[in-house]
Amino acid sequence: MTPIVRFAPSPTGKLHVGNVRTALVNWLYARSRNGKFVLRIDDTDIARSTKAYEDGIKEDLNWLGMNWDDSFKQSDRFDHYDKAADYLKNCGRLYACYETSEELDRQRKILRAQSKPPIYNRDGLNLTDAQIKAYEDEGRKPHWRFKLSGNAAKWNDMVRGEQSIDTGSISDPVLIRADGTYLYTLPSVVDDIDTKITHIIRGEDHVTNSGAQIEIFEALMDELGGGDLPSFAHTPLLVGKDGKGLSKRLGSLSMDQLRGRGIEPLAICSLLGKIGTSDAIEARPSMDVLANEFAFSKIGRAPARFDEQELEHLNARLLHSLPFKDVKDRLSVLGIPESEEFWNVVRSNLNTFGDVAGWSTVVYAPMSGQIDVGDAEFCKGAADVLPDV
Repeated sequence: MTPIVRFAPSPTGKLHVGNVRTALVNWLYARSRNGKFVLRIDDTDIARSTKAYEDGIKEDLNWLGMNWDDSFKQSDRFDHYDKAADYLKNCGRLYACYETSEELDRQRKILRAQSKPPIYNRDGLNLTDAQIKAYEDEGRKPHWRFKLSGNAAKWNDMVRGEQSIDTGSISDPVLIRADGTYLYTLPSVVDDIDTKITHIIRGEDHVTNSGAQIEIFEALMDELGGGDLPSFAHTPLLVGKDGKGLSKRLGSLSMDQLRGRGIEPLAICSLLGKIGTSDAIEARPSMDVLANEFAFSKIGRAPARFDEQELEHLNARLLHSLPFKDVKDRLSVLGIPESEEFWNVVRSNLNTFGDVAGWSTVVYAPMSGQIDVGDAEFCKGAADVLPDV
């Protein structure tokens, strides 16, 4: 099967290493199989989504070398989601609930106190017309839940192996909020069916969600044009070198921050593409090499440890091996003579590409001041190995 995968960021913030890793795994798998990589902008949260963040996401992906084959915005497809929601309502799979958030929270606390799982009690299915009218007279608006079957949702995960989620052990998921806006789940399933996504690749924090989503897929696929259920792959989450989550540090690990620090995009992709796998963590010469080496069988089950210091070391090693042809234009942009001899002399001293400006001054700028007699021979020897101006 030729894979069709998607990366679906929300334009409510900047890309950071966590979601870039998800994008990268999708991109590498698609390119390793001559497949299709779709960029879906999940902007159903109109209040928080911005054009600036959307443009930033696209700029970052291009900078990283992850080109996409197709792209669309969910905000252009509300009519598709409305049609799917109406179908599910007519089938009795999407039902109205009128509890407030405070009432639901109280219900969960009571269940926990009784040592029971905090699962929604499905009161919404038993409301009479009189009760619904009373709620609406109060000014309440319903939120809408998808009725799960209570059966086991099973799949062979491409990373985790055989998986089974008992849908009777989880609450019927809310698909539409009381204000009429959609949560992630329904639009995502509709889009995946319409764009014929073959593989859903994401973090392992979505495993339980996948159990519910599989039932939504099964409820909608015939209505929306048929097809096969996508394959799933849930990758281990990214943690810091100390094993703790990165959530509090993601602001400093956004792509624009790393770019501002002089980190090479290929160093980022080399590290994110290899941590948590059986491959050696070394700088790869191109994205094509990373794609050719990719395989789900290499991904372990333990969390992938992201170490900023390791990224910096990898960045330096990458620069030390870069051939002149790959940096010629970049030297020109900095106003540095396009000299292969100069590059070969200084590259092993670089930690970031910006360091080359300082070495340009050392090599090309006129010397000022007096040189001690004892240093003259050393300076002459050093000058002999430097490229001609």
